[in-house]
Amino acid sequence: MIIRLYRDVKMTRPKTQSDEQVLETAHRLIHEHGPEALTFERLAKACGLSGATLVQRFKNKVQLKQRTLLHAWDGLDENTRKLAATVPRTPTGAVALLVALSQSYGGIESYAEGLLVLREDLRDPVLRARGAAWKAFLCDTLAACFAKTPNPPRDIGLLMASHWQGSLLWWSFDPAIEVAAYVEDSLNRFVAAITTAPARKP
Repeated sequence: MIIRLYRDVKMTRPKTQSDEQVLETAHRLIHEHGPEALTFERLAKACGLSGATLVQRFKNKVQLKQRTLLHAWDGLDENTRKLAATVPRTPTGAVALLVALSQSYGGIESYAEGLLVLREDLRDPVLRARGAAWKAFLCDTLAACFAKTPNPPRDIGLLMASHWQGSLLWWSFDPAIEVAAYVEDSLNRFVAAITTAPARKP
């Protein structure tokens, strides 16, 4: 009976950390030390839970990594939608949205680590699908910012998002100034080129 009660207590013991908190810790480990650093042993030390508890929750390393990166996508989706709701639907608003999103990249070391995480996203079809869905929402939002611009280029949302990602890459080779400042200048010149170009045929 005592053993039975002890087992019941262990089985019903409340979690000391939610899955979301554990996944935040896992994501931090990936960004600080690379995707291969995410092991149950290392995560257990970082979050204070036992390895057995983590295995019970996340099953294996593949699922742990996928859930960690899906959690990161959840955060990016939420942040993007919140920012999109605050900017005006104008070209200036489009620039403001992308500059705000750029703040999360941090310095060059953080950006470089992020590329390793992107590699993991590209290897997993589930994570690639999340990236594609985020791209679609972002491009639609950017396109809406040019709705009142006369004769905007076709797929202006995708063009601007592509220019944004390109500006981040070029900044990374020579990060002499803050990434947000670099991106803002590059995007403003992009918008100027789009809005002052000769009228295009429909």
